Amino acid sequence: MADNDFMPLADIKCGLDTLDSVDTEDYTIFNQMDLSLLAFQNFEEIRRKGKLCDVTLKVEEQSFSAHRIVLAAVMPYFNAMFTNGMVESKQREITMQGIEPGALESLINFAYSGKIKIDGDNVQSLLVGSSFLQLLQVKEACANFLINRLHPRNVLSIRSFAETFSCPMLVESCNRYLQKHFLQVAASEDFHQQTFESVLEIISRDELNVPSESSVFETAMSWVKRDERRIIHLPEILKKIRMPLLTPEYLSDRVATENLIRSSHECRDLLDEAKDYHLMPERRPLLQNFRTRPRCCNDIVGLIYAVGGITKSGDSLSTVEVFDPVLRRWEMAESMSMLRSRVGVVVMDKKLYAIGGYDGHDRLATVEVFDVRQKSWSKVAPMNCKRSAVGAAVLQGLLYVCGGYDGCASLNTVECYRAEDDAWRMLTSMSNHRSAAGVVAFDGHVYAMGGHDGLSIFDSVERYNPTTACWSAVAPMLSKRCRLGAATLNGKLYVCGGYDGSSFLRTVEVFDPITSKWSFVAPMNVSRSRVALVANMGLLYAIGGYDGCNNLSTVEVYNPETDKWDFISSMCAHEGGVGVGVIPCPTER
Repeated sequence: MADNDFMPLADIKCGLDTLDSVDTEDYTIFNQMDLSLLAFQNFEEIRRKGKLCDVTLKVEEQSFSAHRIVLAAVMPYFNAMFTNGMVESKQREITMQGIEPGALESLINFAYSGKIKIDGDNVQSLLVGSSFLQLLQVKEACANFLINRLHPRNVLSIRSFAETFSCPMLVESCNRYLQKHFLQVAASEDFHQQTFESVLEIISRDELNVPSESSVFETAMSWVKRDERRIIHLPEILKKIRMPLLTPEYLSDRVATENLIRSSHECRDLLDEAKDYHLMPERRPLLQNFRTRPRCCNDIVGLIYAVGGITKSGDSLSTVEVFDPVLRRWEMAESMSMLRSRVGVVVMDKKLYAIGGYDGHDRLATVEVFDVRQKSWSKVAPMNCKRSAVGAAVLQGLLYVCGGYDGCASLNTVECYRAEDDAWRMLTSMSNHRSAAGVVAFDGHVYAMGGHDGLSIFDSVERYNPTTACWSAVAPMLSKRCRLGAATLNGKLYVCGGYDGSSFLRTVEVFDPITSKWSFVAPMNVSRSRVALVANMGLLYAIGGYDGCNNLSTVEVYNPETDKWDFISSMCAHEGGVGVGVIPCPTER
């Protein structure tokens, strides 16, 4: 370098970053840390010039020259071939089987450059080739390429391909896509070409995302009727459909009138079992099996809306905020038209209903509904009774409200709302007057749990059968609870928190309909009265509440697989006592 030529300081620093050295009095160890990177770049250049190549790989009529040392260093397949004394280790020319020429060329180039182009034309051959040569990272990149391009028309063929070439990550992604988009996949031609075994496996899945079991029944009948040779499989197909979960009307008007079912003794037996499930509820414990277990797709993302509530000073709120479990944050949403604390909240037909409550002066009979697409609230028909601390649930397309407090006394009355008629009608009253009870739809019934009548707090549980229009007692909870949270998840019923008359609770119980017993699971991290509990994406969310001293904005989440509660982001605008509902996100976010 000439005396007047100076290397820029930045270049000197860059050069020093790639060097390392150890100095002692007796010796120096110099280490050029980027040597392997520079060397591999030279290997690629040497190969392009055709120099020093010592092996030729032949596929069909094409040949590719390479260096054994490079292939062995990058690909486990060739490492085993060249270093374990196999015949090929001494052959100048090696014939390859089970891999396409274009894929082999791309993978050899990858061995020298670390780069490979994956597109719709070569992804399958590259996945096969990388699997054969044990290039696991390339195989994973190919799988991710396909995962990002899953569609109802291709998911079944991609799943079959992934199973053939032992790609469990891709198989799992296909299964989850299939479950989440079942109705769209079931409408595809690819589904109607599936084998009996494949269809049986698909409709057996617990996590199919369907609005009701009738969708699975119609899908199965469509597949059977596509080819008369499939009729012999109908009894086995019908065994995987959860017919006890079909409504009595659908069983009578649709299933029982299907000629293929009427002409099969086995099918009629399954239909009779489903009818018995509805007609003889006392025999339900004898019928409990997978056919009575509701399906639940935990991959459906739901936005959690926290509605109304109460301030530290006791004022009611019209405030609404929403939690996105993917982004894991709360944001403000459109406020209600009225102040409402102790409000009942449900979601029906992807709309959020705010029912009754207390506005700071009066108990309310008014009801308003939030349309998430229009981002606006509108009023619907009011209830027949004023109700705060009211429990609400949706069962088979109808909205039920149970009990509550009208400003004078706790109520045992029950009302039902049908959106098509925009009208409420009174139903059979509960056995107990219940204010601040937990109310959920579960196992084809409306369950009312705990609560109080102004004098006593209950551990009792009763349920309403819409077929018989009767309430009946079921196993009581292990603890007395009012102002509790209640939700269903994975075919079980959970209650959490509340107040037992002397203590604010953090305990959690679960009811198993198979054993008809309650049992404790892990308690929440903090005590929560006036807590809201909802299920979303396979987890339970306990939101807000009151710990005996303060209103709570905190939220914790329960994972039934680990039996553990963890805190997540707190609400940003509420201090407790909210009503909560979950609205499924659109399929494409």
